[in-house]
Parts: sequence; C-alpha cells; structure tokens
Amino acid sequence: MDLTPVLISCKTASASIAVTFFLGLLAAARIAAIRNRYLKMALDGLLTLPLVLPPTVAGFFLLYVFGVQGPVGRFFIRFFSVKIAFSWGATVLAAAVISFPLMYRSARGALEQVDAELVYAARTLGMGETAIFWKVSLPAARSGIAGGAVLAFARGLGEFGATAMIAGNIAGKTRTLPLAIYSETAAGNMDRAGDYVMMIVLFSFIVVALMNYFAVKKT
Repeated sequence: MDLTPVLISCKTASASIAVTFFLGLLAAARIAAIRNRYLKMALDGLLTLPLVLPPTVAGFFLLYVFGVQGPVGRFFIRFFSVKIAFSWGATVLAAAVISFPLMYRSARGALEQVDAELVYAARTLGMGETAIFWKVSLPAARSGIAGGAVLAFARGLGEFGATAMIAGNIAGKTRTLPLAIYSETAAGNMDRAGDYVMMIVLFSFIVVALMNYFAVKKT
C-alpha cells in the first residue's frame, strides 16, 4: 500500500493546525471581548461561514482568489514566482480555511466560560488585559482550547472538497488520504481503498478519545 497519501495528509493537517490554532485563538479572544452585540454577531457569522458552506463552495472561492487568474494568485506568481493553486501549500490552505471555524468556536466558547470573578480579581490586582489573557483566561480555558485544536486537526486531516478544488488530486503531491480513497474507489481498487478507510477510522477513533479526555478533564 502506498503510504504517500497518509504522509501528505499528516503534513497538511500539522501545518494547518499550526496556522488555525493561533489565528483561531486570536480571533476568539478578539470576538469575545467585543461588547457591541450586532458587530459580534456579524463577525462571528463571517468567521463561522466556512463551517456551514459546502466544502466545494469554499474551494471555489479559494480557487477564485488564489488561482493563477485570481488576485492573490497572480500577485504571488508575479512577485515571488510561487504558484499557490495545485501545490502542497494549497492543501494546507484548504485545510486551514475549513478547520478554522472549529478552532475558533471551541476557543471562544472556552474563553467565554472562564469565571468572571477570576478576571475581576486580576484587574483589581493591577494586571493588564494582555497579562490577564495569558495568565488567567488561557490557563482556565486550556481544556476547551485543546479540544478545539484536536477537532480542527482531525477536520484538516479529513478535508476533501475544498482540497480537490484548489489543490487537485496529484499523486505524490496533493493527493491526501480522502482523495486517495476517492481515487482508489473510482479505479475499482476496493481493497486498497478499504485500507485507507481503516486508517481514517483509526484516526477518527483517536480524535473521539482525545475529545472525551479533554471533556472529562474540563469537568
């Protein structure tokens, strides 16, 4: 069995979670601090949109922006001679965009559940908002944030639709595990596809176990 799709998927999910973890945490902290109800709802809806859109629609927008004819794609080709679409970087981009809402919403929910008395006490001691976030809110919300990171990693590992749109299905380059399952099934190689499916099931089981662990730890 060719393990290249497994390696590509693991590399893609690892790179994407490195991006979504920090961006999702930052966005969650910023949105949670907004007091304007309507502005918060609008921004929250915008950041959550990739979660509810069909992955192929999200992939279409990514291809429109980052493709060779897209504004960002043309910019990178012209000034850096870097082609984003149909490259390994495109698999990371797709996985990051699709998994971002899971990290963001999990982090935001965890931060908003931090005991307000702890924050008020820290303020009375003269701590600044940045110090409160790193020393009070973040440690108190770490279980929920870690659970969101695990979920986002798994979503990036299993991303299919947006990846197929912007990265394609290039063997040895952009063919992730879900794309390998599709390709082998389409070619009639059911045994090999079954092997890939078992790997996905194993990864999913590990994710569920980790989610349950963080849920128990949180309580």
